Amino acid sequence: MTEQQRTILIDGRPLPFREGQTVLDVMLDQGWEFPHICYHPNLGPIQTCDTCLVNIGDQRVRACATPAASGLAVDTGRGQAAREEAMQRILHNHQLYCTVCENNNGNCVVHNTTELIGITHQTIPFEPKPYPAIDATNPFYRYDVNQCILCGRCVEACQDLEVNETLSIDWSLDRPRVVWDGGADIADSSCVSCGHCVSVCPCNALMEKSMLGEAGYLTDIPQPTKGQMVEFVEAVEPSLPPVFALSDIEATLRKSQIKQTKTVCTYCGVGCSFDIWTKGRQILKVEPRPEAPTNGISTCVKGKFGWDFVNSSDRLTKPLVRRGDAFVETSWEEAYQVIRERMGSILAEYGPDAFMFIASSKASNEEAYLVQKLARQVIGTNNVDNDSTYCQDPATYGLRQTVGFGADSGSLADVAEADLSIIIGSNTAESHPVWATRVKRAHKLNGQKLVVVDIRKHEMAERADLWVKPNPGTDGLWILGLSKYLVDQGWIDREFVARRVEGFEEYVDFLTPFTLAATEEATGVPQAVTVKVAEMIRDAGKVAIMWAMGVTQQQNGSETSLAIANLLLLTGNFGRPGTGAYPLRGHNNVQGASDFGAKPHFLPGYQDLRDPEVRQRFEHAWGRPLPTRRGINNEELAGAILDGRVKMVYVVGEDTALVDPNLQEIRQAFEQLDFMVVQEVFFTETAKYADVILPATPSLEKEGTFVNTERRIQRFYQAMEPLGDSKPDWVILRDVARYLGGNWPFYQHPSEIMEEVAQLAPLFAGVRYDRLEGYRTLQWPVQPDGRDTPLLYTERFNQPQGKALLGIPAFLEHPHRPPLFDIHVNNGQLLEHFHEGNMTDRVAGIHQLVPEAFIEVSPELAEERGLKDGTLVRLVSPEGAIKLPVVVTDRVRGHEVYVPMNTRGEGAINFLTGNGVDQKTKTPAYKATVAYLEVLSDAPRKAPLLSRNWRNRPRHPQRGVEVERKWARPDYQPLVTVNPEKEDSSHG
Repeated sequence: MTEQQRTILIDGRPLPFREGQTVLDVMLDQGWEFPHICYHPNLGPIQTCDTCLVNIGDQRVRACATPAASGLAVDTGRGQAAREEAMQRILHNHQLYCTVCENNNGNCVVHNTTELIGITHQTIPFEPKPYPAIDATNPFYRYDVNQCILCGRCVEACQDLEVNETLSIDWSLDRPRVVWDGGADIADSSCVSCGHCVSVCPCNALMEKSMLGEAGYLTDIPQPTKGQMVEFVEAVEPSLPPVFALSDIEATLRKSQIKQTKTVCTYCGVGCSFDIWTKGRQILKVEPRPEAPTNGISTCVKGKFGWDFVNSSDRLTKPLVRRGDAFVETSWEEAYQVIRERMGSILAEYGPDAFMFIASSKASNEEAYLVQKLARQVIGTNNVDNDSTYCQDPATYGLRQTVGFGADSGSLADVAEADLSIIIGSNTAESHPVWATRVKRAHKLNGQKLVVVDIRKHEMAERADLWVKPNPGTDGLWILGLSKYLVDQGWIDREFVARRVEGFEEYVDFLTPFTLAATEEATGVPQAVTVKVAEMIRDAGKVAIMWAMGVTQQQNGSETSLAIANLLLLTGNFGRPGTGAYPLRGHNNVQGASDFGAKPHFLPGYQDLRDPEVRQRFEHAWGRPLPTRRGINNEELAGAILDGRVKMVYVVGEDTALVDPNLQEIRQAFEQLDFMVVQEVFFTETAKYADVILPATPSLEKEGTFVNTERRIQRFYQAMEPLGDSKPDWVILRDVARYLGGNWPFYQHPSEIMEEVAQLAPLFAGVRYDRLEGYRTLQWPVQPDGRDTPLLYTERFNQPQGKALLGIPAFLEHPHRPPLFDIHVNNGQLLEHFHEGNMTDRVAGIHQLVPEAFIEVSPELAEERGLKDGTLVRLVSPEGAIKLPVVVTDRVRGHEVYVPMNTRGEGAINFLTGNGVDQKTKTPAYKATVAYLEVLSDAPRKAPLLSRNWRNRPRHPQRGVEVERKWARPDYQPLVTVNPEKEDSSHG
């Protein structure tokens, strides 16, 4: 039977359905406003509320959990009395005071369902629960036990969507309640403040603190007046329509106060999208929506709660010009004139290659395009780069050499569909937390196997079926040994290789030395572990591999990325759903900044500067010849300044003086510059070296597009006006180009810039703003008619002959480490902070969770050196030193330490990192840092990571809400004929 022929009969109406849908799904698809509370499209049927009861024959069932089937006859009318009874039971747990409730915004599920069912009188009075009413110990949200209806949405989201496994309902209590880690205060639990629970709560039981007293005309009434109003409303609860009528009016009035704007997260490369609620400049909350293509209702602590930086008093709001040793406020006109005079003078004296332009990996695609256009079309240099040189270029290189496109080959949905996920050099749960939720979910609920290859035992390593711990920097050699063993055993896809891959025989010959014994000697990974991983690959029909900076920020980053791509090709794991290569991008638009041309060797859309046809297209559009010499990248910048080749640097939204390796060298170089312009939101370390500082706006104050790690192009919209005299980067760049004599169109909106890009870059030929409206997205390449490409390589690879190429890696030996430097220094992200902390440092709640930076040391090293939590130590590398307190943890082993990168002070990691680079891309080898350790003080000092921090709390895993325990309670009176068994497939 075809999908078009499948119909179900509901109240006599034949309705179409799709395979896997439930009765409730069918009704909701048809726009039927049918009651339901516990059901959520991203969670599936939880089966706790019974407000969706219907009859099928004489059986009363839950519509949310009943599979649609052809010929099934559903009668909704006969379930009305049972639905009313279910709602009355819910109201027993919930105090109705909607008019003075912050959640009365037209989307309170409890309020709306009560009205929809037609409850006019409350027959089961509200009864407070015998527990402390409010838990407000988390900095971002609070829990009101007396408003909680025990629907279990929060538990389902925590256990089986976020998979942090903190929340449960204690069904054994006389009055059940939601508990954190079995009964802890929220702040003393394993809660990571991801906000999933708050987002799915159907009422006001879980609520953002930023909403309290702010989201409504009557919500900021001081106590005890507000308490008296609640009592008044409660007194008239037996007659609900008047209460609802008043609250509906108040909710309608709120719409003039509260603005809801779709935006895209400005932190990592996952690309979460959501609505942000604002009242003037006040941010009330972030509301993720089920239709968000990557994240659905998921967020992390930063995306959900980390937006206070937008209103920080540290914001730059006026142009600044250096006068001697000080900066003075000036007008935009004067700032532009200074730029014109100084840049014009340098251009005349030294020529165009004396300039360097740095685009932001946090600004929009349109702004990255304008930065490179300013460099190439106005000044005449290819000296333009973005943050990808610091992190992602090796992965791009490895994929371009093999399969053709330097980006994720599929989508997050493909990773979730894989039989086996392999994570290499990525602390995914902290650096890409929402991406990690889908991997954790597939592993927990769907039987996906998980292998983690990392030197540090972070959360994903703890959860893995197999944790592989190679010696630092030897991941690529281990991949080669694994590949050889697969080839030797015949566990590769020979048909795929023969049909779609070139260079097989040469690669097999290259692998000859990488025996199991040699691999163990080089990497420290036992042979049995390598064999086990090979067996897991053999047994998996679909394999996806993810990797990040633990791979790319090594001197062999490009070679390891090449080896990963080769492994996937050998095993036939490209071009099919559930397979592929996934280099996880760090910043929200580091992918887009490169895609749109802010690289020294590529024009927008990765077009070759040397291609005559490409050059002609750009020269015709831009009205001048293109520069031909390959430009320098970020890593080469300090040397180019110090040897006199670069005289002027123009930085847009990057803190180069803090993120460049060897901070002493880059800061010395910046002091030597003739002229420097910085466009920024804050007065960063880099801004200290500027001659002109131009105040820019964050994403909430402008429009544009970002590209996430999936190649997904998404629109974000303006939620508030620019602060002070600040301007969007694209406006500033347009005006600077005009002052410098560039013959640019006077762009009125970023959509006009995108239209220009679409004409010049075939990769984006069909990208238009109307095709990106709301939550619609496009994954490049995009055809002129708007067809995009969620999954690459289904028919051919992006190589001249359409076949992938097995590249031959050229691994360098690790440099000799002097005996003095006996500590290997690993570094990376923390969940709560982002990179150097320019944004998250300005969020008070994040500081409450992680008050200061620290160094993780192993119990072995702590015993050897007499270290305790809080001991102040200095790490000294050949390049510099940092000073931080110690956290003793088994997340690290032996003489390996871990330093989070979230500090701008004397603990900044790049005081230690040196000039070692990846040989192909010159990405700094940040992860190849060595040091020795000095104990500075044995004096007692408080631990830098609070004992109540989630890292010090065990989780409490279970399958969802365990509704069967509710059904087994002696006081449970079933409203359904039979309670079905909860199947794994019941999860959304």
